[in-house]
Amino acid sequence: MNKEQFKKWRKKNGFSQAEAAETLGLKRRMIQYYEKGKKGEKEVQIPKYIRLACEAVELKKKLKKLI
Repeated sequence: MNKEQFKKWRKKNGFSQAEAAETLGLKRRMIQYYEKGKKGEKEVQIPKYIRLACEAVELKKKLKKLI
């Protein structure tokens, strides 16, 4: 997952940065770093576990709609 995909995921799910942070168990600042792809001058990669957590959030939403 790259920074564009991450931001698209957040917006698609209707999360503010603060809501995405709470949902994923992160600080809002980390959401900002992931969306910028940088922390200061240092490049930031989105870890695999964050991508998996994003997928889990989407699956949970889809399951709620089915029930």
